[in-house]
Amino acid sequence: MSKKNVVILTGPTAVGKTALSIALAKALDTGIISADSMQVYKHMDIGSAKIMPEEMQGIPHALVDVYEPDEEFHVVQFQQDAKAAMEALWAQGKLPLVVGGTGFYIQALLYDIDFTTEDADTALRETYEKLAAEQGARVLHEMLRAVDPKAAEEIHANNIKRVIRALEFYEKTGTQISAHNEAERAKSSPYGFAYFVLTDQREHLYARIDARVDQMMEQGLLEEVKQLKEMGYTKDMVSMQGLGYKELLAYLDGACTLEEAVYTIKRDTRHFAKRQLTWFRRERDVIWVDKSDFDYDEEKILTYMLEEIEKRGLK
Repeated sequence: MSKKNVVILTGPTAVGKTALSIALAKALDTGIISADSMQVYKHMDIGSAKIMPEEMQGIPHALVDVYEPDEEFHVVQFQQDAKAAMEALWAQGKLPLVVGGTGFYIQALLYDIDFTTEDADTALRETYEKLAAEQGARVLHEMLRAVDPKAAEEIHANNIKRVIRALEFYEKTGTQISAHNEAERAKSSPYGFAYFVLTDQREHLYARIDARVDQMMEQGLLEEVKQLKEMGYTKDMVSMQGLGYKELLAYLDGACTLEEAVYTIKRDTRHFAKRQLTWFRRERDVIWVDKSDFDYDEEKILTYMLEEIEKRGLK
């Protein structure tokens, strides 16, 4: 049976994926499926750099503005929703275009990683959650480091959900989740694909990040966070742990000055971009697209991408 095809466009935050994705979707006459863990939430527009309807230029977007900030959204939910969106595009004879910077989501979708091995043992999960609430995220992270150092390296201490999942997995199966994920990653993709990683010179990227944070503040990010707080969304929700949100919540709670909050957003976003690039370097079969190699000419980049898609017989 011939494989179904998909195109991926990813890269670090603020590299310029949005504008390029619209041009690519137009050229391919297709819709976009967002692989972004923040743009999926409603009311979180500025801080997530969400594509606005007027920027979409008529291109349909799946998985943008779908869930409320207090709703559960994780990699398994993403897999299900993205697969359904891909099926809908294939049914129309179109080539799905997956766009976003959440590498873990893209990997899970592209290689159809299986997360179903664990059953829902809520008692164990609640024990870990209680421990995190009472003693802090670091305690859980150290527990994970003791049983699965590789997973502890890959999962940030603040990502309590993934830390708990890794601990649960070890507790129930006696296997390290890092080993399980490696075996899953070694699987070949069930799809024919072109996996583009858009990148840029580090100093350019960091300057873009700083400018974008300033722009977000001018656009009213603080007001957005205030409104979310008034709506009852709190810092212990996964959505509110997003960059830009948790720092401004800390400011609103009196934990730091506004200047310190903005400084932290810029610094942590630069660190995040660095981690994203590290992740993509570990991935197989990616096509690196360094903007500086194309003299920052969007037309040249688009032409190159279309040629690569053609070369792989995807279109």
